[in-house]
Amino acid sequence: MGGINSNTDLGVGLPLARFLEIILNPPKTYTPYPILNNLEPGVVGCIEVAYLSMHTSKVLKIQTKTKATQQSLDLLCFNHTPYHLKIFTQKSYFVYGKLSTNPYTNALQMINPKIIDKPNTITMRFDKACKKLPAFLKQDQHKTYLDFCLATLTPQNLEKLVNLGVPLQVVQHINEIFHPSMDFALAYNAHKGFCPPHLQALKYIEALAYMCALSSKTFDFPAKFSQHANTQALAEFVSNLPFALTNDQQKAISAIQNDMQGFKATKRLVMGDVGCGKTMVILASVALCAPYKSLLMAPTSILAKQIYTEALKYLPKSIKPLLLLGGTTSKQKEAFNEADFIIGTTALLYAPLDTSKVALVISDEQHRFGTKQRHTLQTLATQAGNKPHYLQFSATPIPRTLAMMGAKFIATSFLKDKPYTKDIRTHIVDKPQFNALLTHIKAEIGADKQVAVIYPLVEESETMDYLSLKEGAPYWQKRFERVFVVSGKDKDKEDIMEGFAKEGQLLLATTLIEVGISLPKLSTIVIVGPERLGLATLHQLRGRVARLGGRGYCYLFTHQPTNRRLHDFSQTLDGFEIANLDLKYRHSGDLLQGTQQSGDAFNFLDLSQDTHIIEQVSTLFS
Repeated sequence: MGGINSNTDLGVGLPLARFLEIILNPPKTYTPYPILNNLEPGVVGCIEVAYLSMHTSKVLKIQTKTKATQQSLDLLCFNHTPYHLKIFTQKSYFVYGKLSTNPYTNALQMINPKIIDKPNTITMRFDKACKKLPAFLKQDQHKTYLDFCLATLTPQNLEKLVNLGVPLQVVQHINEIFHPSMDFALAYNAHKGFCPPHLQALKYIEALAYMCALSSKTFDFPAKFSQHANTQALAEFVSNLPFALTNDQQKAISAIQNDMQGFKATKRLVMGDVGCGKTMVILASVALCAPYKSLLMAPTSILAKQIYTEALKYLPKSIKPLLLLGGTTSKQKEAFNEADFIIGTTALLYAPLDTSKVALVISDEQHRFGTKQRHTLQTLATQAGNKPHYLQFSATPIPRTLAMMGAKFIATSFLKDKPYTKDIRTHIVDKPQFNALLTHIKAEIGADKQVAVIYPLVEESETMDYLSLKEGAPYWQKRFERVFVVSGKDKDKEDIMEGFAKEGQLLLATTLIEVGISLPKLSTIVIVGPERLGLATLHQLRGRVARLGGRGYCYLFTHQPTNRRLHDFSQTLDGFEIANLDLKYRHSGDLLQGTQQSGDAFNFLDLSQDTHIIEQVSTLFS
């Protein structure tokens, strides 16, 4: 089944992706017109009647007799027009509506009935957006979307999904969605939506469509410098480290080495939890690539500088790192030509540099970059269709279900083992516990540790029940020395952060410090209004403390101390478990972008509940 992808030809005149897209836009409403056998008040349906007489006043009253049972039935039309006078005087016809009893005469009646030409049928209506589906726009055979849909999703065409391995039961349920029986339509309306078996079938197709889209994104390209892995430089790098690499780090490095020793340009995602040492895997990859050049793009110059410092400290002396942050001068171009490992921000994308010797391209915290930036980076060093190896690193774990789906098509390594044993205690506090929190902060600073307080906003807000960074700063500045205040708006934020790292006691900031910044002495972080942040962001912030191991503290200062989500977060330090919790509470966000963090892109699938369906679909691609 490994040949399934978006372009798989089912022999239905459409690639698989388009065919599945039509299935994933099912009817919005079903209006059944069943013929009624039992004429009881409250039932809705069609009745064949014979016209008897008409009485015209404010309310149009048509007296009829039901053909099947010969019962009298009054038809009442409010706001009638000459059109009603014409159509209701036919000799016989089918009327559709809800039966009721006249409270004054006890006569059987139907208020504002419709005349139906085709009883025992079902009318389906689709969302207007369906008319804009590419498959419909590209054809001219069918004028209405309904005609196009039914001509495409015939029972015979749907059965062809079975040839791909889709269970027959799933196909049968999908078939009923587009070719409904009367019982199905009545059940849909009673249930106010699809019943569980049909919903499960749509979930299956949605997972299949997603995985097809992923499979179509993977292409094999020849490596620019194939069968090259400098194992000698790697061994020198590893032997010079003052610590041992974790098992996960070793596995990731080994996988990258195998990639480089092949003929294909690898595209690997290295997913590391906070504090799992992904920088060491980056440096090992650079060593394997030498003497060819490696290029790394980081989201901020702070992070770029940090990686540059680590490269100077740990890489073999034969590998020369270069930090490139601004515009390119002739001197920098010359330095670029001599360097083996070039580290920069998005400025790298626009620098007129010779990338002919670049064999490895790396994006760090790659989900922070836009799709266009990632694509530009990947193609930066491509020559005549030969691509450099491309590694994407991220410290934001994704839910297990998404990892399961993505790992079938994107080479993925996971870093879960931590180089240092961390003992981070997470406490939920409110105003009554503030004095105890203050005592703790003073004790940590007294022990030559650093503390950070994270505010939700820079400026005052009328809608928020928390102080802003500006409002809160004076309180701390009166009570502590060497207080540094920084937000994303500050032009010199990097200098402020570096100043705090060297000599600060207390940092007051926004979520600026969420990703990547190393503050070895930071032992405590206080997050104000944590219920406003996603759990992944809270996890990143908490991960800033105890970077070199030991005891750390995270205080969630909230006016919602019983918040279930915060309590669940406080019980685990596992980033992958937190990603699943985030999914449970947020129900997703943007998929097929970056590292597929989460996704409301799914209309039917619930990634926190539907693991069994995803596992089923995954087997089609094994």
